[in-house]
Order: sequence, then structure tokens, then C-alpha cells
Amino acid sequence: MRFKSIQAALSVWRIARVLVRYRLDEVTPAARLFTPLTWMRALSVDTIGAATMKRGERLRRALEALGPIFVKFGQVLSTRRDLLPADVADELEQLQDRVAPFPGVQARALIEAELGAKIEQHYAFFDETPLASASIAQVHAARLKEDGRDVVIKVLRPEIGERIEGDLALLKTIARIADRRLPQAQRIRPIDVVAEIERTLLLELDLMREAANGSLLRRNWLGSRELYVPEMIWPLTKTRMITMERVYGIPLNDIESLRAAGVDFERLAKRAIQLFYTQVFRDNFFHADLHPGNVLIARENPADPKFIALDFGIMGTLSPTDQRYLAENFTAMFTQDYRRIAELHIEAGWMPAHVRVDDLEGAVRGVCEPYFTRPLSQISLGEVLMKLFGVAHQYQLIIQPQLILLQKTLLNIEGLARTLFPTLDLWAVAKPVLAQIMAEKYSVQAAAREIRTRLPSWIQNAPEIPRLLHEYLKQGVGGEHQLRMRSPDIEKLIEVTRQGQRQTVLAILGSGLVIVAALMYAFEAGGPKFLELPLATLIAALGGLWAFVAAWPGRR
Repeated sequence: MRFKSIQAALSVWRIARVLVRYRLDEVTPAARLFTPLTWMRALSVDTIGAATMKRGERLRRALEALGPIFVKFGQVLSTRRDLLPADVADELEQLQDRVAPFPGVQARALIEAELGAKIEQHYAFFDETPLASASIAQVHAARLKEDGRDVVIKVLRPEIGERIEGDLALLKTIARIADRRLPQAQRIRPIDVVAEIERTLLLELDLMREAANGSLLRRNWLGSRELYVPEMIWPLTKTRMITMERVYGIPLNDIESLRAAGVDFERLAKRAIQLFYTQVFRDNFFHADLHPGNVLIARENPADPKFIALDFGIMGTLSPTDQRYLAENFTAMFTQDYRRIAELHIEAGWMPAHVRVDDLEGAVRGVCEPYFTRPLSQISLGEVLMKLFGVAHQYQLIIQPQLILLQKTLLNIEGLARTLFPTLDLWAVAKPVLAQIMAEKYSVQAAAREIRTRLPSWIQNAPEIPRLLHEYLKQGVGGEHQLRMRSPDIEKLIEVTRQGQRQTVLAILGSGLVIVAALMYAFEAGGPKFLELPLATLIAALGGLWAFVAAWPGRR
């Protein structure tokens, strides 16, 4: 326990030194939570030119200096654009895992421990030199012994779970301090931010989950000309390792190689937009980490290029309600129907119900109109959506993380498409795809399919309907309808109310007895003596006692 305390203190000291080195206390009050900063700054010399860097670059470089786990924190944080200024979020998106690999002998031992067998039992070849190395895992080439197929093995770094657990504990401590000391902590929500980072990292530690994500994405696009997803080799996939088909292609950010291969850049850019909208609105399952390192382009048929997706740790889904309202929002944007956008934000629960539609329509117009004065080829739906979510944030409504993840992914896809083909009209590409999906998803045929799916359940419950209807009508005729609420808080309120009523009645009765006793005593003193004094005194005492007991706060 003492060792952990010393280790935590050293970690805090290391963070403080990095914050001072990059002068982050100048740009964010959060850095000032570390009390040694004031005098450390006086002793430090700016040898890296941090004073001339913008705040986003300072933060990015500080996270890189702190190590691979903090790089991963920054990557996760970059997805929460509702919590960060745009310039900081853009800079954090540039974070890449540049981590020295761990020894291949160690990787071999980890794989054998997961499989419970020597690696030669399942693989005819295993390359101890990794193909890639990141903060969470690294990848090795191999060949299956069973059928000779080329595969890759993704294996978690040794002791990564313990290291993440230690860093998370430190971050939680910092978040609690920030929650108490930062003046805008309620808006920044540091504890919630760390909880989101923890959730994402813990999910990435379960490689079976990542493999399942890849398997579903593959099934959605199996046989398509647009996207290829490698096959997961399930018998050789465990919690700490994945074995998957090895795929070959040109890295998406290798523009010169793509150009040399004769790839049609305009078609590739259009396909990126079409893939995104189809994944979101047809499949409701989209790849949310499409940076260039996770995407290859197939060399075959460059005139009709195909994307190859890698790394399925971060995938996005939406609720059916959010999916429908978002699709209608995009459709309303295409037609510049600001009032419909305002109505949809309220209907979807993205805005407080008390907000007036007229006021919200004006706010939406203020966001959208400056964009729609530009040529359509220069408009970014991702930027418009980000601004609209910003309007919701102004009304103190927190947009759900999955919507922020979608908006961030849309910005990435649009940026990618414009990099490939700068004059691409994003709206012209997206509009027909979305219109077709909406027509199919909410058509009469789709409704009929939904009815067929639910019909067995309806038939099973149908015999109960006449009895329930008869009881309802019977209670209605007899005036016996009851509103039944099972909330513990409401039941407690009812009990407190009943208790208060009992106390009031008892107090009135007790006070009445006191009054009666007083009248009897007065009558006895000046009138006929048909009551004895001790009896009146006894009644007064009992009445006073009753009133006292009735008013006792803990009485049931």
C-alpha cells in the first residue's frame, strides 16, 4: 500500500513536470490543480518553444510526452467534441500511437498462454518482428497450419490491464480534485469524461468484443464492391488475442502510391461518403475510427476502388429513434427547412420540452444560413451538425455520446473525401443515398415486415385482451379506476402524508381534550359540582400527553 502511494506521488510529480514544460497552466485552469506549478515555472526554462505553440499543440505534445496510455486518453477525448473547443479537438485527433514494440519472444509467450498450446500447433509460421505496435496491442504476421492461409495476430501488450488500471486511478483522483476546484466543473464534467475514457479503454481490452464487431461489419458488407472486412478466425481468437485474415492494400494516406496505381480519386471520395451514410442509416452499425492507419485501398480494379477496413475497437450505433430523427434532420437540411429541424430537435428529446419552436427555429437559422450561402460543394454536414449540437448545449442539454461520436466520424469522412477530391459536392453525393435508404427503411413493405416480425407475440397475448378490456370497462362503469404508482419515492411520500394526517388528527383530539378539561375545571369552580377536580385534571393531563405524542416527529 505504501509502495502504491509513493508510485502515485511520483506519477503526479511526472505529470506536473510535463505540464510546466509545455506551459499548460497558461492556457487552461485545469493545469493549475497541481500546486507545485507556480514555483516550478519560476525554475523552468522554455527550451522547446512552448510559449509560441497554440494551446491544442501544447496539449497534444504533453500527452505524447506522458506516454502511450495518455495518448490513448487523448484519442478517446478527441471524440467528445461537446466538451472541447474545436481547435483542441482537431489537434487531439492527430494523436497517433507511436509506441516501441515489446519483444516478439514475449508476444509468442502471451499467445501460447491464451491458446494453451505451443504456437507451432496452430501456426506454420510466426514472425516475431511485429508489423505494427500501438499503446494497447501489437500485430504479428503468421500463417495457419491447417490451410496455409496468411493471417495476422493482434495481441495485447503485457501487463497493459494493470497499467491502465493504475493510470485510471490517477486520472480519477485528478478528476475529483478538478470537480471540486474548477469554477466551470459542472459544464466540463471531469468525472464523466474520465468515466467515458475508462469505458472505452476497458472495451478495447476485450479483443473478443473487437473481433465480434469486425465479424458483424463483414457480414453487413459481404460480397459488396465497396468495402471488404477481413475474416475472423474464431478458434484462434481469445480475450487477449485476435487471429484474422491478412489483407493487402495501399494505405489511404499514401496519396502518391494511390495515384501511381491509377485509383479513381473522385469515385473513391464519393464511395467514402456513401459508405458512411449506408453504415449509419441502413445497418445502424458504423466504423467510428476511420483514420488513415485503419483503412487500406485494394489494388485490384483501381477504376472501381474498394475500401478495406481494419481495427474494430470503436464502433458506433444509434437508437432507432435517434436514427430516424437524424435522418430526417439531414433531409430537412437538404431542403433548408429550419422549422422542421427545430421541431425534430424537440421531438427527439435533444432540446428541453419548454423551449419554444419559434425561438429554436431562429437559433437554427442563425447556425445554418451562413453555410447555405456558400456553394454546396463547400458545405460540410459535419460542421453544421456540430453547430446544431452546440445550440442544444447552450440550452444545458447534454447530447448523447453516440451522437457526438457520429458527428466526429462524419467530420473525418468529409475531410477524407475532400482530401481525395477537393471539389467534391458532399450534399449531391449524400442526398440520393439517404433518400433511397429512407424510402426503403420506412416504406409500406418495411412496415409489413415489422408487423410479420411482431405478429407471433401479438397472437400469443391476444387471448388476454378481452378479459383485460372487460375488467377495464367494469371498473370504469363502477368508478373504480385507480392510478397505481410503484415508485419507492412516491410510496414514501404517500406514507409521510398519511403519517402527517394521523399526527394532525391526534393533535386536534388531544388539544380538544385539553380545552374540554379546562372548561370543565372552570365550570366546576364557578358552577354546580357534578364533576370532581381530580377527574378534570386527569383529562387535561391525558389530553396534553396525547397532543405531545401526536406531534412527535418520529412517530409512525
